[in-house]
Amino acid sequence: MLVLSRKENESIIINGDIKIIISSISKNGVKLGIEAPKNMTILRSELVDEIKSKNALANHEISAEELAKLSDKFKK
Repeated sequence: MLVLSRKENESIIINGDIKIIISSISKNGVKLGIEAPKNMTILRSELVDEIKSKNALANHEISAEELAKLSDKFKK
């Protein structure tokens, strides 16, 4: 992991086309601005974790019998 020190209004560039700007710093945290190509998805890590968790749960909720019924419907 690369750890950098930045002050307010300073930035870093990643891969030549992603710019992360320190927008403000307070006791409660740091606000970041991110400039990136529109085709790039940017998500907070807690959302990624939640999506992964829900996907894993969804994969285990269906029974073999229900899966077989669903498979039969696609065969028709």
